Amino acid sequence: MKNLFLYLSFVLPLACFGQLVKLEGAKAVQYKQVGETKLFLHVFNPNGHRDSDQRPAIVFFFGGGWNGGTPKQFDPHCRYLASRGMVAITAEYRVKSRNKTTPFECVKDGKSAIRWVRENAGKLGVDSRRIAAGGGSAGGHVAAATGNCLGLEEKGENLKISSKPDALVLFNPVYDNSAKGFGHNRVKPRWKEISPMHNIAKGSPPTVVFLGTKDKLIPVSTAKEYEKRLVAVGSRSVLHLYEGAAHGFFNHGRKGNAYSDTVGKMDDFLNSLGWLKGEPTIGKESK
Repeated sequence: MKNLFLYLSFVLPLACFGQLVKLEGAKAVQYKQVGETKLFLHVFNPNGHRDSDQRPAIVFFFGGGWNGGTPKQFDPHCRYLASRGMVAITAEYRVKSRNKTTPFECVKDGKSAIRWVRENAGKLGVDSRRIAAGGGSAGGHVAAATGNCLGLEEKGENLKISSKPDALVLFNPVYDNSAKGFGHNRVKPRWKEISPMHNIAKGSPPTVVFLGTKDKLIPVSTAKEYEKRLVAVGSRSVLHLYEGAAHGFFNHGRKGNAYSDTVGKMDDFLNSLGWLKGEPTIGKESK
């Protein structure tokens, strides 16, 4: 029992208050602290990157139902985009299993992450006007909420610096939190303020979405309605549907290798914004 106590007293502080993971080749920088919980961004820089550069950047948020998950999920995406010249970041944020939090804290952390990158763009070699947010599932919700939902900002931060990303890259995202959507019971009675679908307005960021037609959590009808609302306010929407694919189909290593195709189309989208140059290189790295 004594040994167990010593083990827990050593391990739990690391799990709760330190980096969740260490990713080879990435620089971990702390962007926020709430109480004793420290949150880190794992930054992948392109070869030859300098702090004086002004490169486009993207911040990814992992999935896990706002309950768990790890920044490792978007390690492959970050490595690819860094190879294409972007500063690619995979973020930590608070979740229920580790921090006893709600989806509202997840969004607050997402906004803090975008704001921190913009505020420190000059030190990171990032163009503060070209910062995207990306994510999968609940992480897609966090990203979409940073781009569409007003408020939900962490107290004490400099609100003169925008937490709104300039583009969104969403993989089977949770973006409808109404009674017909996902996670309604977790966010009611405040669901309207945190549901990206219900906060789309003029100025919503250009968005690309990847969704499987057999996703049991996110219906195709939701994706089409989201696209319709974006277009209605004059924003750009690109929706890619994958026939027969289930939730999480886009992840690296999943059967069917949709990862390569989704990454290639992500590249095309970022290229169309002028953030990347040349043809996608996914699948050509070893050739």
